[in-house]
Amino acid sequence: MQIDMPPRKPRGETIIPMINVVFLLLIFFLLTARISPPAPFDLTPPDSASDIPARDRDVLYVSVLGELAFDDARGEDVWPLIAAREAAQSLEIRADARTDAARIAGLLRRLSTLSEAGSRLIVGGG
Repeated sequence: MQIDMPPRKPRGETIIPMINVVFLLLIFFLLTARISPPAPFDLTPPDSASDIPARDRDVLYVSVLGELAFDDARGEDVWPLIAAREAAQSLEIRADARTDAARIAGLLRRLSTLSEAGSRLIVGGG
């Protein structure tokens, strides 16, 4: 006597391959994302009433003690780097809220000597 097996019901499509693709994309985006570098020193930015978000531009950091940082350069080494990249024309200054205004004015004076073309001052909080 021969007993026939009942026909198998087709299984529905699984979602496992799609989950694998999503995780691969997640890993890809995490590895290739541009992460903002940390500030070289602890800053307390001033408050801003503006709703305009900051754009990506070169940033000159000024600590409460007057220390300067631009990319990897520190102290007086920032000036040749700023001049070489012509960054003085669209440079964002991120200073601690407790930084003396006279120190910032001195920086602006020195930046104006580096910029050959017309510069514009953009004031804002970070």
